[in-house]
Amino acid sequence: MLKKILSISGRPGLYQLISYGKNMLLVETIPASHRFPIHSRERVMSLGDISIYTTSEDVPLSQVLENVGKKYDFKVIDAKALSSPDQLHEFMNGVLENWDNERVHNSDIKKIISWYNILVGAGITDFTTEEEEGEAEEAAEEKE
Repeated sequence: MLKKILSISGRPGLYQLISYGKNMLLVETIPASHRFPIHSRERVMSLGDISIYTTSEDVPLSQVLENVGKKYDFKVIDAKALSSPDQLHEFMNGVLENWDNERVHNSDIKKIISWYNILVGAGITDFTTEEEEGEAEEAAEEKE
């Protein structure tokens, strides 16, 4: 699901990929209110391609969002209550125990909280990517 959710540099919020053409993408704001084109010169990042630094190997954003969802019962988080650096670090320790606090900045943690709130507010609670779904199905088939 996260492969079709986009972050666009210089624009607030998240967007869902609707279609794509030769030099543009057609996106829709989340929650769905209006559609508009994004041209190839704009910096676009799929949430499925983002990972979080840890002390061992990087963890996909989908796994971090899933951990946040499980901890907070897939309900919106009060971002104002997590404003100080200590509160943000405590939040990250609760959802990802071995995160790299030197390379993951406070602004990154705030962005994770913001994105989580946007997705959950729009009713999106399936944070797995298509690749992870395929791997889970393959693992289930191997066990049988």
